[in-house]
Amino acid sequence: MFTYWNSYLFVTLFLLLGIALPVGSLMVLGPLLRPKKPTAEKLSTYESGLEPFGEAQVRYNIRYYLFALLFVVFDVEILFLYPWAVSFMKLGAFGLVEAFIFIVLLVIGLAYAWKKKVLEWT
Repeated sequence: MFTYWNSYLFVTLFLLLGIALPVGSLMVLGPLLRPKKPTAEKLSTYESGLEPFGEAQVRYNIRYYLFALLFVVFDVEILFLYPWAVSFMKLGAFGLVEAFIFIVLLVIGLAYAWKKKVLEWT
């Protein structure tokens, strides 16, 4: 009976130490050991060695995000063709028709994006 509870005692002890050591070192030892000499230059924003200019938050055109999203979508979709290419001989005509339908759907999506002028940078 004692050895049964003894194993839970060790697990609980390791769990508490696993939580207490990182939290204690970050909350207690961190403020005690770090340097505390803030100056105006140390507290200023660093921007490649130059004085910062303008706003920190700049609005980007939504087309950049759409372009990146389209790239990721088509990249992942093309990645789905690799397992098909590996097992092409086992799939036969059925696999060929499925891959053709898949590629047609990709082309329809690309044509839709092209028609909506998502792929233009201007």
